[in-house]
This record gives sequence, C-alpha cells and structure tokens, in this order.
Amino acid sequence: MPQSPLDPRVPAVLLRIDRNPFHHGTLGAVRSLGRAGVDVHVVADSTGSPVRASRFVTGLHPPPPPSAAPADIAAALLRVAARVERPAVLIPMDDAGAVAVSALRAELTPAYLLPPQPRHVPALVADKAELAGLCAAADVPHPVTLIPESASQAASAAWRLGLPVVAKWSRPWLLPAGSGLRSTVVVRSTQEARDLYLRTDEAGSRLLLQTFLPPGPDRDWFFHGYADRSGTLAAGGPGRKLCAWPRGAGLTAVGEWTDNPQVEAQAERLTDSLGYRGVLDLDFRRCGSTGAYHLLDFNPRPGAQFRLFADAAGLDVVRAQHLDLTHRPLPPRTPQPGRAFVVENYAPLAALRTPRHNRELAWHAHDDTAPGRALWGLWGSHVARRLLDRLPRPGAARVSGDLPRVVRQSPPPAPSLTGLPGLPDADGAPDAAPAEPTDDERASRC
Repeated sequence: MPQSPLDPRVPAVLLRIDRNPFHHGTLGAVRSLGRAGVDVHVVADSTGSPVRASRFVTGLHPPPPPSAAPADIAAALLRVAARVERPAVLIPMDDAGAVAVSALRAELTPAYLLPPQPRHVPALVADKAELAGLCAAADVPHPVTLIPESASQAASAAWRLGLPVVAKWSRPWLLPAGSGLRSTVVVRSTQEARDLYLRTDEAGSRLLLQTFLPPGPDRDWFFHGYADRSGTLAAGGPGRKLCAWPRGAGLTAVGEWTDNPQVEAQAERLTDSLGYRGVLDLDFRRCGSTGAYHLLDFNPRPGAQFRLFADAAGLDVVRAQHLDLTHRPLPPRTPQPGRAFVVENYAPLAALRTPRHNRELAWHAHDDTAPGRALWGLWGSHVARRLLDRLPRPGAARVSGDLPRVVRQSPPPAPSLTGLPGLPDADGAPDAAPAEPTDDERASRC
C-alpha cells in the first residue's frame, strides 16, 4: 500500500477515556500512523486489550477516569505531553475525549496540534438531544425525536409515536459503568419507556424517544470523513453495514465501501453548516417507505471501522488529520468502492471465509501479528465472564436490563404533553417479538 508522506518528527497521541478493551478502532489508528513512521502514544486503559501487543505502539499511558473533571483530563494529557517532549497530533477516539479536548483547547495548545474547531461544536453534535435541530438547519432528514419531562410523558410519547420506539440517552458517555444502561435500546411497551425515564438521574443526561426506522437490507449506512482546515472533506467516504453487532442496531461487524452521492452530500451539508473541522463519523438509516437517509448519530471522532476507508494512496482519516495539522499537502482522494472491513470477534464466520480482493481485518495483520494472536484468548475470557454473569444466583432477585414484553395493551391515560409538539397518532401497539438472542449469540452468526 502506498504510504502518505507523514512527518515522522511529529508524534501522535491517541486518547480513549472509555474502558472498552476491544476497541479495534484504536488499533487501526496505531497501525495506520505507525506504518507511516509516526511514534504513537496511547492514552487508554490497555488492561486485557490486544492493542497493547502491537509493535507500532511507542508508549502506553494511563487515561483519566471516565468521570474525570475537565481539569483532571487536561492534567493527564499534559503529563503525557511532558514525556513525549514534542508537540503531538492529539486524536480522541471516543466522544467523551472529543468533547473534553475541544473544550480544553486553550489549555492543551501548544503541547498538542488540534483542528481549528469551534470549541462548542463537538459537544453539540455528540449530544443526541441537539441533533434533530442541527439536521433541520442543514436540511438533513432525522427521525422524529421527543424529550419527555416526566415518566408519564415518556409513556404517552412512546405510545403516540407508535411502538416500538427507540430510546436514547442524550450524552451516552456519561452512563455509569455497571449500571446496565445502554446508550440506545428499542422500547416495546409504554412501561419500558416509563421505567427508563425513572433512571434519568442515574444516566446523567436526558432521555430521548425517537421514531423507529426498521432495519433491513441496504438500509444501514455510514460516512467517515476528515474536514480539513478549509472545511473540505479531504478523506473518507460512504459505506454500508453488511452485518452489525448487535444485529440491526449496533456497530459495524462487516462493512463495505459503497458509492452513495446522497449520503456524501448530506455529510457535506452538515460540515458546512456547522463549520466543522476534524474527523467525523456519521450513521444513517434509509427509510424503507420514503427512501430518505436519516442521520442517527454524529460522532466527532474516528469511527471504529474507519480503516475501511483507506484509499488507494493509503490515506485514511487519521493520516489526513496528521498531514493537515503538520501543514503537509493531502493527496487527492482515490476511493476504493468494494473494499471490505471485518471485525473478527463480532463476525467470525465472515472472517473465516475466503477473503476477496481488498479486505482488511480489524485485529489480524501480516505485519503486526501479536494483537491478532492475543485477541482470541482475551475475547474467550470476556465471553465466559459475560455468560457467567447471566447465570441466576441462588437466592438473588432477578436483575436484568431486559424488561417483559407485551402483546397488546390499552393506551395509558393521556397526561399533559407540554413541550412535546408534533406527536403523530398511532393505531396500536405491534405484536410482541420473540425473545431475542444474547449479544454473544448474535455475534456468532455473522
């Protein structure tokens, strides 16, 4: 693969505050930059992670805790900068890091090179409660989204939107570890909506209820890009989810670079309207009845599958950021439609199939074999712990995030819906779905 002419004198620092040891996007960034001769420092919890085994990691540094105050995040990053001893390109790999780094821009420069981003923009786009308004301003479709202000409003809004509905926490990076709360769930009863709302204080942000757009073939799309200092989308492209984990709603387990002018045009309109600079990861779902592509999420950082969009010149979004911030020219984009990306632990059957031309695996690489070897032992231990946690304990009350489902139910009493305009009518609740497989069972089918 041709190498982009990155400046090897300028190191890179990858920041990840969340505690996911199997974040393959971090390994992708380590390899992409390391292969180009850049020293890569990782500020993340690497305990039990295959990433630490990569030969392209220059240094591992402890991250700030998930609940860290901005001052503590700045202090942790400045300690790393003192050890690196040179200005470095700083690339947050999760939303919490992206929001914090943008807010701390004044404190972090000149120790770090950062995109000239308006400091409020990453927090604005990452907050799912703000996204509907941003989409309306940019003329980008977005599912009808409502913000209830009480448990009874949550129940009524779910009913009138038409069950099932999607429930999201507006700032998912604030969810406490071990709470059992997920950033996004499909709600199938008004009681589920009510119960979720009652956990708002625990979640740390507002609950949103959103029209459910059913998944289906050719409906789940994403766009990864890098908006350079002039605002031009200078890297990346649109792609399709061929397999997701969890199925129908999760991260990309198998993806394909696929031309889609509509998705690309909407990405350009959003970045232009926001004055956005830096790496972005957008998730879309095509409506089966209208054909419109609805924006579901705007992540102000690299998506975990960003390596799908390594073009014919070797340019991906993290290399584009390094080139741009070191004032080196970015080569013209040379797209590779048909290129595929597979995450082995989420889609093992797809990974074992005979590889077609131009496919990349998330963990296994011929020039960096240790992470791939480490993955299966660590992943096996992780799955075993998850299965043991699901076993009932004698004498213990049943605790689960899975709430009972209903076949039919009467509408709840209609409380005041002040602040929830534009609620569409719903004819009735859908039939209950059969019990769904566990996340680990879903993964084994891809």
